[in-house]
Amino acid sequence: MRPGIIVAVLLALLVALKSVFVVSEGQTALLLQFGRIVRTDYKPGLHFRIPLVQQVQRFDARVLTLDSAPERSMTSEKKDVDIDFFVKWRISDASKFFVSVAGDESKARNLVVPIVMDGLRSAVSTRTLRELVSGGRADVTQHLLADANAKTAGFGIEIIDLRIKRIDLPEDGSVIGSVYDRMKAERKKVASQLRAEGEEQARTIRADADRQAQVIKAEAYRDAEKVRGEGDAAASQVYAAAYGKDADFYSFYRSLEAYREAFSTSNGTLVLDSKSEFLHYLQDSK
Repeated sequence: MRPGIIVAVLLALLVALKSVFVVSEGQTALLLQFGRIVRTDYKPGLHFRIPLVQQVQRFDARVLTLDSAPERSMTSEKKDVDIDFFVKWRISDASKFFVSVAGDESKARNLVVPIVMDGLRSAVSTRTLRELVSGGRADVTQHLLADANAKTAGFGIEIIDLRIKRIDLPEDGSVIGSVYDRMKAERKKVASQLRAEGEEQARTIRADADRQAQVIKAEAYRDAEKVRGEGDAAASQVYAAAYGKDADFYSFYRSLEAYREAFSTSNGTLVLDSKSEFLHYLQDSK
């Protein structure tokens, strides 16, 4: 085969290879001719172009993630907060995307972040810290999503989702100290209330216990007095029965008891008539 034919075949093969391009699944493509967009409706698969005249620009058609660094904002109470958010976005119009940012995803991120951050600062500035933390972030993100899509529509970008990951108080601010002081005061208030309720319950329990103790003591004293009275009555009956059998012996026994009581002191003096009835049993038995 002649060298000229070989060269011609190689050139034809090279031209054929340059005329073919592939659009992968998850991609979209533009066909440019001398820098002007001539076609945008490419689907995944094998396609053809004019070599050296037409160029192919491919873009990622999948959902992309933009993760932002924490940004400082100020609430309606003039308190600084650091807000960390992320954005889910995709290229909705490849031609607008190419014209606005030359197909550069990093440039698109640089456009999206300031738009979202400006809207976020505006939304945060109209809300208090409590509203943001307690559930206001859902309202903020819904409003931001609609506003950001309206502002990025001309760039061929669609923001699918926007979420606030964290709302933190800055470490270098005085807000954390005030929040901790307020939390401490609230905990002390709750502790004092619980302590007062506990003391009130303790006083109630002690009063009830004292009342029950008094009732038990009174009932015990009543029962003891009743038993004592019954015992004394029984003893009196026994004594009466015993003494009734011999009146002289009873008289003698009672005289001895009286002598014991009268002569119990060692330094006492008793002056009586010798014929006193008190000394009847001390006299001569004759």
